[in-house]
Formats: sequence, structure tokens, C-alpha cells
Amino acid sequence: MTLQELVNRAASLYSDRKAVWFDECNDKPPTFYTYATVVKLAVELTDFLQKHCEQQGNLEIGLYCYPGIDLPSWILGILQVPAAYSPIDPDAPPMLSAYFMKKSNLQHILVENDKINKFQMSHAGFFCHNSSTIEHIGLTLFQMNVSNTDLNSQVDNMKSKYEPFKAATGNLQPGYTICPDQTKAKTSEGGYMDVGRKDSLAYILHTSGTTGIPKIVRVPHKCIVPNIQHLKSIFQITQDDMLFLASPLTFDPSVVELFLALSSGASILVVPNTIKMMPVELSAALFRHHHVTVLQATPTLLRRFGSHIIRSAVLSANSSLRVLALGGEAFPVLNLLKSWKHKENKTSIFNLYGITEVSSWATCYKIPEEVFSADLRTDLPIPLGSPLLGTKVEVRDTNGSAVLEGEGQIFIGGEERICFLDDEITVPLGTMRETGDFVRVQNSKLFFLGRKDNQIKRHGKRFNIECLQQSVLGVLDDSTRISKDAVFLYSGGDSLKALRFYDEIEMLVGKAVPGLLEVILSHSIEEVYRHILKILFPDENRLMNYDSVMKRKLSGNSGENFHGKCIKLKSERGLEVASGLIPFIAVSRGNNFFSMNFTKSFMQPHNTVQVGVEVLQQPSFLHLVTPSIMKSHVQGYETENRILTVMNKASKPDCCSVQQIHAECSNVTMAELELGIRWKSNTRKCVDASPLIVIPSKEVSASVYVGSHSHAMQAIDLDLGEIKWEKNLGDRIESSACISKCGNFIVVGCYDGLVYVLQSSDGEIHWTFVTEDAVKSSAVVDPSSGLVYIGSHDEHVYALDIYKKACIWKLHCEGGAVFSSPCLSSFPHHLYVATLRGLLLAVNPVTGNKIWKSFLGKPLFSSPHCNEKYICVGCVDGNLYCYSHSGEKVWQFSTNGPVFSSPCISSLTKQEIFFGSHDCFIYCCNMEGNLLWKFEATSSVYGTPFVFQSDNLKNKILLAAVSTDGKVWILNAKSGTAEGVDKLPGEVFSSPVVWGTKLLVGCRNDYVYCLDLYITGKKKS
Repeated sequence: MTLQELVNRAASLYSDRKAVWFDECNDKPPTFYTYATVVKLAVELTDFLQKHCEQQGNLEIGLYCYPGIDLPSWILGILQVPAAYSPIDPDAPPMLSAYFMKKSNLQHILVENDKINKFQMSHAGFFCHNSSTIEHIGLTLFQMNVSNTDLNSQVDNMKSKYEPFKAATGNLQPGYTICPDQTKAKTSEGGYMDVGRKDSLAYILHTSGTTGIPKIVRVPHKCIVPNIQHLKSIFQITQDDMLFLASPLTFDPSVVELFLALSSGASILVVPNTIKMMPVELSAALFRHHHVTVLQATPTLLRRFGSHIIRSAVLSANSSLRVLALGGEAFPVLNLLKSWKHKENKTSIFNLYGITEVSSWATCYKIPEEVFSADLRTDLPIPLGSPLLGTKVEVRDTNGSAVLEGEGQIFIGGEERICFLDDEITVPLGTMRETGDFVRVQNSKLFFLGRKDNQIKRHGKRFNIECLQQSVLGVLDDSTRISKDAVFLYSGGDSLKALRFYDEIEMLVGKAVPGLLEVILSHSIEEVYRHILKILFPDENRLMNYDSVMKRKLSGNSGENFHGKCIKLKSERGLEVASGLIPFIAVSRGNNFFSMNFTKSFMQPHNTVQVGVEVLQQPSFLHLVTPSIMKSHVQGYETENRILTVMNKASKPDCCSVQQIHAECSNVTMAELELGIRWKSNTRKCVDASPLIVIPSKEVSASVYVGSHSHAMQAIDLDLGEIKWEKNLGDRIESSACISKCGNFIVVGCYDGLVYVLQSSDGEIHWTFVTEDAVKSSAVVDPSSGLVYIGSHDEHVYALDIYKKACIWKLHCEGGAVFSSPCLSSFPHHLYVATLRGLLLAVNPVTGNKIWKSFLGKPLFSSPHCNEKYICVGCVDGNLYCYSHSGEKVWQFSTNGPVFSSPCISSLTKQEIFFGSHDCFIYCCNMEGNLLWKFEATSSVYGTPFVFQSDNLKNKILLAAVSTDGKVWILNAKSGTAEGVDKLPGEVFSSPVVWGTKLLVGCRNDYVYCLDLYITGKKKS
């Protein structure tokens, strides 16, 4: 029996029933295909593939796509060739995908039509068109180039990272196979299963590599079909059920989800990947609109809903959910499940356990209903359950002897529950695979203990991943359990909590752990643990080259020197840059001001531009310099060629004496300003990025650009709050956007390791540049050359030519991730970069060569800011540091908490520097490092303050700042007294930006806000 036979049998019985639903969870109604339609499209694809693919031996075909309405037809069409399908994630690092495709020896790749550009940019020259596009099926077939030296070179380099050692092949004991990661496969006497047996394979996957070397896993139909058949019986699946495709296609439980549904006449619900990251939208789709009855998921996906949605929808009294099967991670503790489950809820809950190397599940256990009764203990461990059909489970001690009571390691296999790992050609029937998981056997039940490499001792104390998880819970002030696969920042963490976690770990292990902070900020708890092991035990073989394994985003980029080869990626649909330049002013956090391409006609008297960056910007105070070269005091570099330069012709206020405003006199007493919400825009997840305001020529309305944790990038009308466009990127966005020199593009970094260049008019992607890790840094643009500079967590800073779509240079920052944004100065022409290893670098922006460096000793989250004399940067040691452009430390100013805030240096207040600290104060000091005043806020100040001035606000020079409790403070920039305050309904880590009397800021309640500022009693209608 094969997977396709299971589906075709169901389709013959339920041809008119709905097989697949696809819901984009937007204004469009969901679409569906019946079983008849799925089979019809599959047959057409099968015929096409049989005509265009050479069928010598086992045929294996890659599938490069996102989940959609056609997915079941595509998979079924490949299986019916017959061929094995091999899912390739478009969002995976290109180098890892290339390694997988080459190592799997994939000769043919089916690419979703609207992903062709992405595929070709990521794998330029590796594959060529082999056919015309199958338009109505939505796929194009590509064939591997016969001899591709670039791809071979990449694979060789990947091998050097992923295969640091080979197991010895001599003196092997009979009945043992040594796998590439030195995993022993225990076997019984008898016959063999041959990978070359025609039509035997169903699909090909690769393991994640988080527990060692990634392995290619070829799965025969005989291995997976028993899983489908047995779970179908256990879950009692019928044609009336609705299942959800929760798992990524590259995770083998997706096979179970698809074929449980399609072999039963049931329906499978598919939603876009981005929706899976949006708890409210996902729960509405699953339980309100489609009434999902069977959900197989990881505990992480379940927790992502949050306790409120779990109680009110997933496990509510009237939930549609019949079956909740949790697997892939440690099962949640019972008291937590009990707190989520309504006493009237009828959902059956199951614990699943398995490994990809013996795809997919090995054991299953149904949680008894009485466990949830009020009088039963909830601290009881949950067993792994009984072996599934055809599966054999053994527990062995270190000598290989069976364990009937006590602790040991699990081995999984079965007579025909066999997969082929990497280059295996034959595997003995009955092979048992080592899992690396340890259990306790008690009364014939198995209780999970953890991984074999999870426990070390340090200074007589036991230290394992569970200790690490408990440390996280302490830092996050969370009473619930946290998964080892959870990412710290996705689980309620922030930069300050990351520092606390970092300190706790160093106390636990009793020594410094270099590079730990970067790992905490980007990777899972398990990867944090493995990094600690690597530092503590650098000589152990099992941890060799783990850096390369744990890199969240691997390499592959455009036009840079990569592994000794210059790879130029060209899109067949290359976008021509518009020849017309857009006149604009752009304002971003920290009083960064950027204006280009103005003509005098743009600045008419009725255009009152009030930004408070250079000066009070009213027409009577404007001087237009065209063409000319004028010094911009805002960002400390020269701007050239038709640039609007704003200069202050107003009389300066009298210099006041230096004073200190202490906490007891810094409260809001006689506030003259009020703040009211003009509009707010829902981004569906936290907004930690800071807004970018772009004011173009008078024919076009001003726009606000901001990204969100929901992966969405929004362009919003500044006046009306209407969304002009929204673009979903590949992952979470914390980077603040910047605008290109021409005004046609927005540049923003993303957690998926890409730098996105989007058209400012509609959000369409112009170019993506691949770095090797998350990009949280915000880009800066050179106004003369147009080059874009941006940092990455891969420890590099990049210079990009977005017009030629090329990397001009990249610089390794000596082992420190670049979290903050680079700063550009023109006199001298320096680029300043700060790293999480505490290094401040001055770099030549043209060549990428280092000019000078200074080691501050503690991480630098703050972005450096400069003027014509100095560079200033905040440090988590509580100091603000000031350097000359030649690299000498001029002074340091001490606070009583870490400084994450970037310093605000504005020519509107030429002698003052403003910044915030986690000691809850907003500081103002002069250029000599002396305190002028400080204001006590009601919580830590993370964001960067913003200086502004407006004739509508009595012409005062004001300072906008936010504290993390959501308070928006308007202070007198000269005296530090409060002029106004408001509170947003959520935490704020974004920095405020002001244009005229509008204040923009992001909030962790999922919204970006536009607040109107007005004098008390004079609110605008």
C-alpha cells in the first residue's frame, strides 16, 4: 500500500466532498477543491512529469513552494509518477537548500510560479528551465545543470562544516551500521531493505541539525503508511472531520496531517505561513470559521495562542476540537493543561513521540479524562505511550542491554519501519535507530527524561537544559513551562531580560561564555545550551563546528566574495529603477533627517513643514540651497546635489544656567500640552521598530513606514491613518526602515536574515540581500553615493548598492553581532558600527577597511550618533561614551542602569545630548559630558528621544521620549520640566518620531500610534 493508493481509494468513495480548504484570512472568501478536483489536477501533473522527467531507477522531485490550495494535488501528482517528493522551504537559507538538493541528488525541482524569481535569485545557475510552465497547475519544472561547479563548491564547503569527522569503517562488529553522526543502528539477523527498489520511496526530508549533523532521510511508503493507518484508527477519523495542516512541509508530521485527512474523505485546512504566527487570526480561522476537529501540533504552536485563546477557543466548553495530538517536543505539564481545559471540554488529548529518522511517530498515549478531575494530582509525569503499528521500541543501557526497570536510551525501529539516512543504500530489516533520548522505565511505561547530551556538572552542580529553561522562566517572570525550541525574544524576552539571562548563565557555569548574548538574542533555548557546551568543552568531537550548525540563517548572497567565488545573482525579471527622482524629506528616530531632490516650487508658503530636526521649519525660516554642498548637522555628513537645507534664522533663546532637575521636582505639575490619538494602525503583533516618516512632493500624501513582529511591513497615510499598502516579509521585523537616495525604495532588515528593498509606492520587492543571520539593525543611506550600510547578527556590516543589486563590501566585526544601526559621518568620511561584544568601530565607507576601534567591555545595543566633533554611544554598563573622530575617548557619563537608548544629537539644540537609561531617567548633558538636567520617568527608557519645535506649540524646543510602561513624555528640552504626558495601552520599545504636531510611535499592543500634540484648551477639530 502506498500513500497515493490511500488517497485514490478515498477519492473514489468521496469524490464530491471537499478535500482541501485554503483560507488567506483576509477579505477574500476561502477556496476549496473537492476530491475529484484534487485527483484531476494531480493526474495532469503526473502526465506532465512522466513526459519531462527521465525515469531511471527511483525518481525524486523537489517541491519549492508555500502551502496553498494546490498543495495536495502537487504532492499526489508527484507520488503517482511514481516519484518521491522532497519539500524545499523558500524561506530556508539558500546555501542550506542548495546543500540539501545536491546531497539528495535532486535532478528536478518543481517551483511554484510566483516563487520563480526568489528561486532563481537564491540558486542562480544551479538549475535551468526544462519545460514550459504548467500555468493552470501553477508550477514550473527546473532541471539540475549537469556539472555545476558553483553548487559543487557550496556543497563541499557545507560538508566541511557539517561533516567534521567521518566514522571509522574498519573493525565493525556484525549487525552494526555507523551513520555519519556516529549513531549506532542496532539490527536483527535477516534480509535487507534496498533504497534502489523501484517506486519504494514516498518522500525525502532532512533533519534540522540542531542536535548534530543534519541528515538526509529517505522515507519508504512501507515506513509511513502504518503510521497513517494506525493513527486514523486511534483518532477515529471520518469523512466529517476537518484537520489543520499545522506543520511545515519540511517537518514529517505534515505527512501525517495531510494523509490522515485525504485517506479518510475528510478535509484539510491550509493557511499561509504568516497566519500561523498570528494567534487571533489563526484561532478564528480554525475554530470560528472552519470548526477544525483534529489538531496535531507542537506544544510551542499551542502555547503561541496564549492562555486566553486556549481557554476561550481551543479547549473551551463548546470547542469543535475532538482531538488534540501534541508531539515534537516535551509534553506540557499537567497542571498547565488542566488550567487551560474547561471542565466541560470534550477534547481528547494525546502525547506523540517519534524521530524523523524513523518517520514519523513511534508511540502514542491518550491522556485519561480522569487526570483532569479536580481531586487528582497534576504533578504526575505523562508516559510516551504504546508503540504504533509496525514499530518496535527498546530501552537500552550504555552496554546495549535491555532495560526493564530504570533509566536508559530509547531505540526505535521495526521490521519495515526503516528509513535511509544520507548515503545508505541497504539497511537490514529490523534495524533499530538510536534516538539520543533517555527515559525512565517504570511499570512497563516510558517517561521522558531528556537528551543524552543535556547534562553536565560544573563546580559540583548539575547543569542541563532543564536548568536553563528554569532560568528563562525566572527571568521572564513566567510560571508556565518554556520549550527548549522556544526563542527567548519570542517568549516575552527583551534586551534587558536577555542581559539578566546572560548574567544568570555565567553565574551557573562559573565562567565567561563568549558570544552568548548573540545566541540568546537569535536562537532557541536548546541552541543556547549547545553554545555553552561548546565553550565549556571545546575539544569534544561531538561539538566540532557547532557554530556552523547552529547558524539560524546560513549564507548565500548576491555579488559578494563567497567561499572564494564571486556569485552574481540576476533576476530574469530585473526591475528597472525609475529615472525620475522623488523629492522628499525623511525623518526617523533620534532626529535623523534626510532630504533629497527638491525644487524650489515644492516649498510654497502654505507648506508649513515642522520637523524640529534642523530647526523650526516654517517657510520664513527656510533657505533653499540648489545645487550646493551644505553640512547637515543632523547626521554629521555632507549632503550633495539639489538638497534642501534648513537653517535656523530665529533668534536663539538666552542661555540658561546649568541645572539639575531631580526626581522629586520632575513630576508633571502644570502640563500645557495634551496628546490625543489621531489614528492607530493594527499590525497584528508587537511593534518594536521605530516609524519612518517620508514627506514627498505636495502631489502625494506623506507616509509612515513601519514593520511588526507579525512579519508585516505597512505604509500608512500620515494624515488619515489609512494603510496604503502592506507587505508580509519572511519573518519578524524589528529593524526600522530607511529610504533610498532616489526615494523610490524602502530598505528594512528582517529576522529571516534578509535585507529587503521594497518599492516605496506599493511595497513590491525590488531586491533581497541574504546575510547569514537575523537583521535587527536599521540601514543608513549615504546621500552622495546612495550606498546602503546595514549590520547583521552574522557579525558583519555590509555596504549594498541596491541599484546594481550587489554587495560592494562586507566587514567582519571581530566576533560581535551588530544589533544597532551604523552611523555615517562625512567630515571625516567614517562609518561607525557598534557590536554586542562591546566594540566601537570606525570604518572607511568606500573600502570597508577598519580605521580605528575601541573595546568598551560590555554589549552595545545603542546606535552610535555623531556630530561634526564627536561620536556618542550608550553601553549596558550604564555609561554614555563620547569619542573624537580620531578614536580618542573624550569622556563618559554614568547612569545607574544599562543604556539601550541611542543618544539624540540635534542641531536644534546644538550643545545638548539626550538619552534614556534603564534607571528610569531621561538625561540631558552637554558636549563636555556634564549633566544639565535629568527627568525621572515611571519606568525604564529604552527608545531614543526626539527633539522638535513648532509654532503651534508656543515655539518651544521640546523633547519627546517614551518609557517602557507606555508613557509618552513631552519635556521642555532646555529645562527638563514636563509639558505633557499620555499613556499607551502597552509596553513601548519603539522610539518616537515627530513631524509638526504629530508624534508617531510603535507599541507592543500590536498598534502603531499617531498622536496629535496641542496646547491645553486648543484641541484641533
